[in-house]
Amino acid sequence: MNHPLDEHTWHRMTEEILAGMREWRQAHPKATLREIEDELDTRWARVRARMLEDMALASAAANWAATAEGQQPTCPDCGQPLRLRGTDTRTLQTHGGQSLNLARSYGTCPACGTGLFPPR
Repeated sequence: MNHPLDEHTWHRMTEEILAGMREWRQAHPKATLREIEDELDTRWARVRARMLEDMALASAAANWAATAEGQQPTCPDCGQPLRLRGTDTRTLQTHGGQSLNLARSYGTCPACGTGLFPPR
């Protein structure tokens, strides 16, 4: 996992928004302020989702297989260190309606059986 932050892609996506909004505005000269705002928000939501996904996957929680003894994530119910059970992918929705796919370590509590993707 150890996903790098892909700032080059973020910049490219931002440049695409700038060019795309210029083209969109020329094609929609009578657009209302609300229509312009909605179009811009839709385009920014894609960049925001990519940044969120990259940042989440870059966190230590994405892959804690090499985490030192005593520093593993703990069960929120009973406080026991989780046992690594492998990786799994979760698909989440952002506030802007975009999907994020997060491949992360998955743990199980040896005491109570709770399984989870650690949040940190």
